[in-house]
Amino acid sequence: MSGFEFIFSLFGLVLGLALAEGLGGLSRAIKASHMVRIGYPTALLGIFVSCDVVTFWMYGWALRDKLPLNWALMFGGFIVTAIYYVSTSLIFPDRPEEWTDLDAHFDKHGRKVLVGILVCNIALLATTHLLVGLLPLDLRTAILSWSFFPVMALAIASKTRWIQLACLTWLIALYPLSAVWM
Repeated sequence: MSGFEFIFSLFGLVLGLALAEGLGGLSRAIKASHMVRIGYPTALLGIFVSCDVVTFWMYGWALRDKLPLNWALMFGGFIVTAIYYVSTSLIFPDRPEEWTDLDAHFDKHGRKVLVGILVCNIALLATTHLLVGLLPLDLRTAILSWSFFPVMALAIASKTRWIQLACLTWLIALYPLSAVWM
């Protein structure tokens, strides 16, 4: 077993559990949709976090040859993947039928989720910088990578629903855009 396989046996497990937690919350909300309105904020937050978890997983693969097998990386990776798990678990309520509208649940927990995801992305950026250097300053990177942070900060700081929705829409759009803009 290589060092990367050892490292990702833990990270992959926790990231997989995070995705399963988000999908489980979504399925519970859909099952209760005759009693609760899911709403755009919660739906967009779920899509965004799922995309971000998968992207984090992809960055792990891209950095596989550079990741040192040491205590700091294992513990730091555990902290980051644990934040992903907890953030994902906050997107949907455990008992959606106890809410009439998941927009209220979003208002209560959405910022916590976004802060968690922002922390994970800051850790990823710092790790990438340490292992391979700073990302280039070209138009593609400015839009696909660097725009992420101010838009996340705006989504966290804003109390205006349409601004939060616009930010989440932009953040989600970055994922397919990065796939087609090579």
